[in-house]
Amino acid sequence: MVREIWKRGFTARRLTYWTPALALSVAAVALAPYAAEAVRARHRAATPPVRHLPYPQLDWPLEISNSQYLPMGWTDVPGWNDDDQLAAYRTFRASCKPIAAKTDAAPDGRVDGKALGDSLRDPCRDARATDLADNAAARAFFERHFEPLRISKLGDADGFVTGYYEPVIEGSRTQNEVYNVPVYRRPSNLFVRGFKQDATSLPNKGPVYRKIGRRKLVPYYDRAEIEDGAIEGRGLEIAWLRNQTDLLFAQIQGSARISLDDGSTIRINYDAYNGLPYTPVGRILIERGIIPREQMSMQRIRDWMEQNPEGANELRRMNRSYIFFREVQLSEKDEAVGAQGIPLTPGRSIAVDKSLHVYGTPFFITGELPIESEKSKTAFHRLMIAQDTGSAIVGPARADLYFGAGQDAGKVSGRLKHSIQFVMLVPKSLDPVARGRKMPLPDARPSEKIAKLFPQVLPKEAAKDQVKDQGQANQANKAAASPVNDAKASAPAASASPATTVAQNVVAPQPVPLPEARPRIESDRNIRRLRYGRRHRNRR
Repeated sequence: MVREIWKRGFTARRLTYWTPALALSVAAVALAPYAAEAVRARHRAATPPVRHLPYPQLDWPLEISNSQYLPMGWTDVPGWNDDDQLAAYRTFRASCKPIAAKTDAAPDGRVDGKALGDSLRDPCRDARATDLADNAAARAFFERHFEPLRISKLGDADGFVTGYYEPVIEGSRTQNEVYNVPVYRRPSNLFVRGFKQDATSLPNKGPVYRKIGRRKLVPYYDRAEIEDGAIEGRGLEIAWLRNQTDLLFAQIQGSARISLDDGSTIRINYDAYNGLPYTPVGRILIERGIIPREQMSMQRIRDWMEQNPEGANELRRMNRSYIFFREVQLSEKDEAVGAQGIPLTPGRSIAVDKSLHVYGTPFFITGELPIESEKSKTAFHRLMIAQDTGSAIVGPARADLYFGAGQDAGKVSGRLKHSIQFVMLVPKSLDPVARGRKMPLPDARPSEKIAKLFPQVLPKEAAKDQVKDQGQANQANKAAASPVNDAKASAPAASASPATTVAQNVVAPQPVPLPEARPRIESDRNIRRLRYGRRHRNRR
């Protein structure tokens, strides 16, 4: 009996001792997630925010794709004081009318995403209010409103120029035995995605389709198909020329004056193309060894075609691109109208890459060109205004110089395919030096560990691919050194520029610094283990 009572008392005492411990254990298990979250919250509050990869993009003052810049002083621009800036001022002033009329600037001030945006409006406002009459005042105007910035393609020392002109061709309004090659206007079944078929202006790049029925689209006819009569008999003929060579050269230049057999003259300008790539016929003649590269000119191409009519037919069809024209109401005294919509100025208007540059931008082009003869090195220091474009004019420092109309202009423009220095005049509101002072400094140099994890070098395979791509680009550029120009979106352009050497004084962009190393954060489990160890040591 006594033993039974002792057992019951022991059980009661044991329950009394372990019940609080059991309750504390249950409470600890229930509150453990909340305690862990509290620990993480303390660490988040104590740890500075970690920057996310990749490195954030900064808003640079001037960004032109695939280009490098070098700010200059006016005294450092070769030949600046030797030019007639008054002639350039008048050309610039003509460009200011459509600039002032544009209202499609984006909220950030850019126009169609281009670097200069609408920054030309301030200089244009001053130019339209003042009609200067002497060269010194014109020079002071440009120096007051602009800053010189040497520009070239990334990795190249200089830019590249070719020339274009407006040919004068004999023709007729009606087809006869002498004039039987049609000059076509844009067909109604020519379609470009995103544009209405009757749009006044279509892009001079990208695919073009032939619309069949209401929905079906197929690539448009190529040159061979059109020459064989694919669109004849549809009332598209503007006029008739003597031969296909005359038509080809009008298409290359993008505009022409047709002297009709009745004594009158009509003017035609580029309107659209068939969407197929342009192939310079001069490049093919060089590759076949028919005409040496150093002797290549548009006159040599014309002479060879006239002497080899069958070969000319085959050669011409290798250029599958085909240009359609529109008739423009211009007098014989008026110059051809450029893509900006204003008459061009011989010797002062240039065609540029419209995807990068804004019409009306002044460029000072300085160097030596064969103006007087094929072998001459005439000093060329001239301020010119961007007023035109062309599908072969690609790159930040690539231009086609307009020399006017007629045979003499054709001779000069036909022998231009030269490297030359480009100085872009940037409005002071976009001065990269002044705005660069306000740019935030890059972060400190990353730790050695992060630098190893994110090396700023290409992997071996990527490096090999880059070298291969560069070699292919150089071959394409050399081949494209033909003097033959591609057509413009109103007045045409010339062939692509060849590779040039890198200038030592051109500043190449520096790589963006890597982010700083992330701070080392211990896990919650490790933190609890460390704290327990400290408490245990303190009890001892």
